[in-house]
Amino acid sequence: MPKILTNISVKVTPNAGRNEILGLSEGVWRIKVAAPPDKGKANKLLIEFLSEILDVKKDSLSLIRGQTSHKKVISIDGLSAEEASRRLAAGKK
Repeated sequence: MPKILTNISVKVTPNAGRNEILGLSEGVWRIKVAAPPDKGKANKLLIEFLSEILDVKKDSLSLIRGQTSHKKVISIDGLSAEEASRRLAAGKK
């Protein structure tokens, strides 16, 4: 079976009141996280939050671009793009 690797683009807003998926806009998922952008805290929480929403292990997710930017690219090991989008949309409040 071939390995499935999907990349998603996200725009993260740190210091939010709660973790929340706002939706998809122009191919970019807009996500709020409660952690501050201090010493990687927001990135760590983003990975934890996405792990829960996507129902994958944290080590299946990798931040491959945008460590210090609002705009990031996350790699998801083991999920198709369609399934990742379906799960993110289902997790939207």
